[in-house]
Amino acid sequence: MNDGMTGGGAEGGVGALGAGGGLGAGQAVEWPGVLSREEVAGLLRMSDWRSWGSLAVNWGLVFGSFALVAAWPNPLTVLAALFVIGARQLGMAVLMHEASHRSLLRKRRWNDLVGQWLCAYPIWSDTILYRPYHLKHHAHTGGPEDPDLVLTTPFPITRASLWRKIARDLSGRTGLKFARAAWQRSFGNWRNAGARRNAIGFAATNALLLGGLVWLGHGWLYLLWAGAWFTTNTLVTRIRAIAEHALTPNANDPLRNTRTTLARPWERLLICPNRVNYHLEHHLLMTVPHYRLPAMHRLLRQRGALHNGCIETGGYLAILRRAASQPAAA
Repeated sequence: MNDGMTGGGAEGGVGALGAGGGLGAGQAVEWPGVLSREEVAGLLRMSDWRSWGSLAVNWGLVFGSFALVAAWPNPLTVLAALFVIGARQLGMAVLMHEASHRSLLRKRRWNDLVGQWLCAYPIWSDTILYRPYHLKHHAHTGGPEDPDLVLTTPFPITRASLWRKIARDLSGRTGLKFARAAWQRSFGNWRNAGARRNAIGFAATNALLLGGLVWLGHGWLYLLWAGAWFTTNTLVTRIRAIAEHALTPNANDPLRNTRTTLARPWERLLICPNRVNYHLEHHLLMTVPHYRLPAMHRLLRQRGALHNGCIETGGYLAILRRAASQPAAA
């Protein structure tokens, strides 16, 4: 498992979501008191078949993209495939993130195995190494000890600066930097058992993917997987980081140091897979499985707990406009 001020009221220019639902119509309440013990238990209830379904959708879209390009190889299908695969690689990172919270599958052994072999290793990551890093982010969100702070503190920036970042992502320059770091973390530190595990897992899963495509007679399609990792995946990962924590109103308020973005269907396909847009709710109860976050959002909204929360109703483009709102130097 990283725009101008957003949140309820005038601060941030985003309308409060409380309007129109129970206590949400004009008044705020403290969020911990609005959910009963039974409701919390229901939100925390894990459903293995739903997690397997999310995994199937992620990998299905990847192989569907391969099939699209194999059937109609042209620049348009290649471009579409790169964006879909890049988003699904982020989707695998999201499910790895869920496994790091041990909320992907009920049996811990299977949670970690699936989190590693079907989510983390194929995208050159590691659930076990990620877990302590990410829990530190939860413990210090928005504070000086937050390890993700570097991803969100530069904003706002100028529009030109944002376009340069996007160009670096889509040209592969950002991905190359990530690849160097991943190589050093795994192959460059062979004496470390965790590094060897990560290197072997990455090599084995990617060799299996390449071998399967070769067996199907389309080995060249692996370039779409690698190309997306270097380009579109870095772009959507950047957008995700900006949306979740950049320019949030109050680092000390759990309702205002993390942002939920209400996403349109095309954004769920290409930017925020597996309900990762409900990031505020995730920080409030971090072991709620991803498929129950929309229900948690609805409950909190209906009862007024999100009246002053950091909620973006305008989608990811609205966040990017505020992220690039710094005036250019004269």
